[in-house]
Formats: sequence, C-alpha cells, structure tokens
Amino acid sequence: MGQSGARHLRHLLDGGLFLLPRLYVYHQETSIGSPEDRAWIERESRVRSIILTPAMLLVWILGLMLAFNVDAWSQAWFHGKLALVIALSAYQGWLGAYGKKLANGQRPLSGKTVRMINEIPGIAAAIIVVLVIVRPF
Repeated sequence: MGQSGARHLRHLLDGGLFLLPRLYVYHQETSIGSPEDRAWIERESRVRSIILTPAMLLVWILGLMLAFNVDAWSQAWFHGKLALVIALSAYQGWLGAYGKKLANGQRPLSGKTVRMINEIPGIAAAIIVVLVIVRPF
C-alpha cells in the first residue's frame, strides 16, 4: 500500500473516530426504546464494525511494519506518536463500551460531556502531525 493508500486508511479511521461520538450526542437525546433509539443503535454498530475496527487493525499492522522498516523505535518523536496512537486505541475501546451502554438504555454522561469527548481525536491528530512533521525532540 502506497502513501496515498495509507493516508486514505488513516482518514477512514479519523472519520470514524470523529463520527461515532457525534452519533452518540444525537442518540443520547432520543427516547429510550423508541424507533429512533433503535436506528441510532444500528448506525453506531455499523460505524464500529464496518469502519473503525477494520481501519484500526490495518493502521496498527501497517504502522508497526513502517516503524520497523524505518527504524523509528530509536527516535524520540516516534515514542510520543506511539503513545497517542495507543491512547486513541483506548479511546476507540471506550467508544465501543459507551455505545453498548447507550444500546442498553443507559445515559451515564451528559450531552455536553459527550460533545467535549468528541474533540479528543482532533486534538490527538494535531499533536501527531506536529510530532511527525516538526519532530520537536
């Protein structure tokens, strides 16, 4: 897979990480058990199973292959990027768990909190770009 293919894959993952919390914001405002609630559950499930999970697996496989190929392990900026990728993987796991809570009729967070959580991937992406392009350390 060339650089453009890798970028496309990364954009799929980013799109899913931006989209799913936004779906949760809308879902959270629906009545539990309503037809709209069931529709949101189905949409969220599709985003997780069709976009996020396959994209995350491929990003990890290809990213590790690239890291070994260019010997990134000895570069300090790479450790920062790796920490953020691990954090985004944990974030994706949390999104899955929160989606299950919504599907079970639980609404443990406020809409405002879910909106704030939606900003996590954008902040992480900005920091990752700085680490990769600027390589501050």
